[in-house]
Amino acid sequence: MHVFICENTPNGILTGVYDAWELKIQERCSHADIYLVSGQPDNYELFCDYHTVAPSAEKAGKVVSTLNRKLGHDFYETILTAILSIDLSGKKKMDKANAVYQTIVAALHSPKGARVLDSLSNPYIYRVFELSRATASEAHHLKGFLRFSELQNGVLFSTIHPKNNVLPILAEHFTDRFPQENFMIYDETHQLVAVHRAGKNYMLVDASDINTELLQNYSENEARFQKLWLAFFDSIAIEARTNPELQAQNIPKRFWKDAVEFMLAGATAIQIGTANFIDPAITVKVSEGINDYLERHGYTSVKDIIGALEI
Repeated sequence: MHVFICENTPNGILTGVYDAWELKIQERCSHADIYLVSGQPDNYELFCDYHTVAPSAEKAGKVVSTLNRKLGHDFYETILTAILSIDLSGKKKMDKANAVYQTIVAALHSPKGARVLDSLSNPYIYRVFELSRATASEAHHLKGFLRFSELQNGVLFSTIHPKNNVLPILAEHFTDRFPQENFMIYDETHQLVAVHRAGKNYMLVDASDINTELLQNYSENEARFQKLWLAFFDSIAIEARTNPELQAQNIPKRFWKDAVEFMLAGATAIQIGTANFIDPAITVKVSEGINDYLERHGYTSVKDIIGALEI
């Protein structure tokens, strides 16, 4: 058995796919004799040859090109979102790198091509489906729920706390949506920031040393628009239509905390955006989350927490 130890990144895993396929051709072995892992394995087994994969943008790019050309962009998107997922269940499951590799093998060797993704009885394909769905669902939520605040220097800034590594998906989405804006999306969970310069493509940068004071340096126009939004927010929240169970299903409670954090950072409102089209009750939901926070911490009004955060 040949085990390829890959870096837990798209470049790392896709380079592993390239190297594994190359070795399969050179040694005339079976794909079943190859196993990919993302990160260092917990245990090293006897009679296995271990290969440490050095991430290569060139090799990964060739894999991406092949997938798009032979299997289509939708197939590649499924593979990418599976790679970007992070399994926090604590259960011992099939490594995503191996699931990705074997799914690609199945697709390239089947007359069905990309349609093998419908064969969920295949454990590798089901694992890819499971991982991809988790990432895509979270990215979908954040595309509608993420908000930008204009800083004093004119840069649009946003903070997110995702479970999965959805930042590349969001960065690509907002680069396409706001090509002429300077913006930053800070993933506090994974300590990464997407930086986009107007008219350019985005870059992913390590954010372990980010200046958190950026969260408080709002422009004058931003403060005015936040007050305007707060008035709208208060006017459409109808208490009689509150449905806590439905609210929790549509937007998990872990997304609600960001609303409170924006308040604590000095903002007077949050922006919900296209999530209104997905869930008409979303505004009430966020309002409920803020009210729960106020009650738990002994506050009587949103005004009591605005600007209360100390960094």
